[in-house]
Amino acid sequence: MDLVSTISGSMMEGFLPAGWDLARIDELGALSGADVVQRRPWWNPQFEPVSCRDYADFDTFMEALYGPLESRTVPKSQRHFALKDELPTYAQQIGDLKKKGGKLVTVFGIGRVCHIAFWEPHFAAEFKSESEWKTQTHRLGARLHPLTIEQNALTSFKSRTTLVPAWANTIGPALFLGADRIIGGADGTFNRGMQWQGLSLRMTLQHPPSTWIPSTYMPTLPGKLFYVQELATPLVAECN
Repeated sequence: MDLVSTISGSMMEGFLPAGWDLARIDELGALSGADVVQRRPWWNPQFEPVSCRDYADFDTFMEALYGPLESRTVPKSQRHFALKDELPTYAQQIGDLKKKGGKLVTVFGIGRVCHIAFWEPHFAAEFKSESEWKTQTHRLGARLHPLTIEQNALTSFKSRTTLVPAWANTIGPALFLGADRIIGGADGTFNRGMQWQGLSLRMTLQHPPSTWIPSTYMPTLPGKLFYVQELATPLVAECN
């Protein structure tokens, strides 16, 4: 018994993104070790997954982004947050900087339902084509998937679901896919063998690009995705 064979008539029917092929996703879930990071034809030649032995290695790679800059870090006046009056200006500001020779780096994580920022998979149903989907710069009050809310409850709110907003402002694919380079991180493990990000990592790396799985576009860009080695171990059921 599994989800694919029991989903009909259950509360899970219609819950997961409509464009997900669960049988195919289950095949990806069966990958482990080197197969998780095997190079695919759609990957950018300069995209590279980087295995981190443990959290210490992972933190060293990811914390080195701003810390060494010290006094030369980003001035407070140049730090912009996704507020309703600021987010709509991102595309213009980035465009102006690029005209002056600036480069865009997207630093990202991978959501439980494979979102990037809070650009959710179910948004795909709103667009007639991939090209239209790719023109979206941002969204104010994005409607979050329930698994995104629960992911944030577990990872940021110590299981207190009631504190997690059901809506969020977010950048869109026109911005996160417009990067000159990317720096990604996947560290979604707990302890005692439990984790939440193993399947998302496999979908990101091994599923062809799909608007229903936003993170699948990240390997098409140059850069690196750092991941904790445990995420590539076999995804087999355990009793915890």
